[in-house]
Amino acid sequence: MFALVDGNNFYVSCERVFRPSLNDRPVVVLSNNDGCAIARSNEAKALGIKMGEPWFKIRHLEEQAGLVALSANFTLYGDMSDRMMSLAAGLGPTQEIYSIDESFVGLDGVRGDLVDRAWKIRARIHRWIGIPCGIGIAGTKTLAKLANHIAKTAERKPGVYPDELATVCNLAALSDKQLREVLTATEVGEVWGVGRQLSAQLKAVGVHTVHDFVQLPGDLVRSKWGVVLERTWRELRGEPCIDLDNVPAPKQQIACTRSFGQPVTELKHLQEAISEFTTRAAEKLRRQHHLAGQVLVFARTSPFRDGPRYSRSIVVPLRRPTADTSELTNAALTGLRAIYQPGYKLAKAGVMLLDLIPDTVVQGELGFDDAVPEQRDRSRLMVAMDQVNDRFGKRTLLLGSSGIEQGADTWGMKQVRRTPRYTTDWREVPTARA
Repeated sequence: MFALVDGNNFYVSCERVFRPSLNDRPVVVLSNNDGCAIARSNEAKALGIKMGEPWFKIRHLEEQAGLVALSANFTLYGDMSDRMMSLAAGLGPTQEIYSIDESFVGLDGVRGDLVDRAWKIRARIHRWIGIPCGIGIAGTKTLAKLANHIAKTAERKPGVYPDELATVCNLAALSDKQLREVLTATEVGEVWGVGRQLSAQLKAVGVHTVHDFVQLPGDLVRSKWGVVLERTWRELRGEPCIDLDNVPAPKQQIACTRSFGQPVTELKHLQEAISEFTTRAAEKLRRQHHLAGQVLVFARTSPFRDGPRYSRSIVVPLRRPTADTSELTNAALTGLRAIYQPGYKLAKAGVMLLDLIPDTVVQGELGFDDAVPEQRDRSRLMVAMDQVNDRFGKRTLLLGSSGIEQGADTWGMKQVRRTPRYTTDWREVPTARA
C-alpha cells in the first residue's frame, strides 16, 4: 500500500501561511523574473488563469478582479517543504520525496484505519505549519497518484466524485462497482505518466477515461505504446510495478542557470553571475558527495529580443575531479573569458558540472611531475562554508568574484513582488508591535 501526500497549490499556500489576508483571494506566484504564473490559487483558476500563462496577459486582472501576483520565494518554499515532508513521514515507515510538494509514503505493516490515520496526519500538517494537503491511498504508486487527484478534485469541485472521497481518498477501500464508477469519471489524461501527446493518441482510438484504458488488452498497449505505458496499465489494474525510491539516485549532471532581470553587457557583471552560479552548483555537488571532472559554461542572448544574436558554450576539463568551490569557479571563469565577446545584450548564462564521480573513489597524485604543485585539501573548509551558509543564509560566506550585492542592479533576477523569507532569514522575520 502507498499514500501520496500533496500540498494544495503549494507555493500559494506557503504565502498564505504568513499573509492570511490572501485567503479567499485570487493569487498567482510568478516564475523567475516575474515571467509567468507557476502556481495559482483556486480563486485564480476560477478566473480562467492557466498554468504558465504570461504575466503581461493577466496583469489587467489586478484591477478588474483583485488578482494578487507574487514573485517566487523559493527559499521559503523549500524550507516549508522540508517541514511538511518531515510531518508526512509519520504516515508510514518509508518515504520517497517526489517533488517539493509531493511525497510517497509506504504503508506496508501499518495497522488500523488508514483513512483515519491519513486524516490525523493531514490535520497535524495543517495545524503545525498551515499547509492544506490532499492524500491518496492505493495499492500501487500510480493508483495512489490518481487517488490524490480524485481527493483534491472532490474537495474543489463537489459533485464530480462522491463527497466521501474529498481530501483523503482510499481507492483500496472501494468496492469493484465504486472503483469502476470513479475510473469512468476520470479522464485518461489525469493518469501519472500519460502526457498531452499520449492522451491525444489514446482518445483517437476511443480511450477517453481511465476505465477505458484499463480495459485495453495488455499486449496491445505494449505493442502500440511500449513497455513504459504497459507498466502504467498494470499499475492501474493493481499490479505494483514501481517501487518506492527511498534514496534518490545521484544526479549525473548538476546545473545552475538563470535568466537575467535585464540584459548584461559587461564581462565584470557576467563574471559575478557565473561565480554565483558555480557556487550554488558546487553546494549541490557536495551535498550528494560527488566530485566534478569538467565544467561547462554558457551565455546567450534572448531569442525574443531584437539585436545581434549570440550563443556560445565551452567545456573546461579539470586536472583532477574536485568539489572545491574556488577551483570550480576558476575553471568556469577561464571558460567564460574564452567565449566572451563584447557588444551583445546577454539574457541568460549558466554553469553545468559534468563527469561526476563519488568522492570516495578519487585517486591521489602519484608524484611523478614535480612541476605540478601539490593540491591543498580544502574539503573541511568547504564543509564549514556550507554549514555557515545553511545556518545564516546563502551568501553569508562567498567568493569575492560573486560580488557583494548579488547583482541586484545588473545580473540579478527581477523579483519586485517577493515576500520576506520568513523562516530562514532573521532580518526578515515578522515583527509584532504593540
